[in-house]
Amino acid sequence: MDIAALQELISTYGYWALFVGTFWEGEIVFILAGIAARQGLLDPWYVALVAMAGGFLGDQFFFLLGIWRGTAVVTRWPRVARKAVEARRLIRRHAVYLILLSRFLYGLRMVIPLACGMARIPPWRFVVLNFISALMWCIVFGGLGYLFGGWIFDRLELVKGLQVTVLLVLAVLVASYFIMKWIKRRLMADGPKQQAS
Repeated sequence: MDIAALQELISTYGYWALFVGTFWEGEIVFILAGIAARQGLLDPWYVALVAMAGGFLGDQFFFLLGIWRGTAVVTRWPRVARKAVEARRLIRRHAVYLILLSRFLYGLRMVIPLACGMARIPPWRFVVLNFISALMWCIVFGGLGYLFGGWIFDRLELVKGLQVTVLLVLAVLVASYFIMKWIKRRLMADGPKQQAS
């Protein structure tokens, strides 16, 4: 596939791919869309709005799924069940923090909203915190793609730019994983003290 065909493909299907990607997990898709916006292939404002809508609606979907069919979901997938049980335990003590940070905790993006629904967090509260979280996520990952990723492509040719971008995305995912572990350890450590008081 030549560069012109790739650019046409991104221009035609980029927003749909971004919406679907951000609905499920989406950090990589969002960063790549930010880079495409920097290259003039997509509109940066539409990229931000589509990514924010996809992320927000995805989390709302999993929250409602947790309310309506959470038990059925976790019994069907044991791996999700283990994460959901752990998330529910943390949600009882740190719901606000977890909802705000769920998009930044790689691997728990779908589990936390699901567990919030199962824990019967009030829907209005989840909607407000989910919106704030989506906005923060949009600024951070959109900024990474548009500013930093674009800066790389502006200074390197296409192949080297793609290689550096892949390394950047991997670095973000690895950093998110270790931050998630650190936050989880801190929240778990805070639990017994709060319960004792």
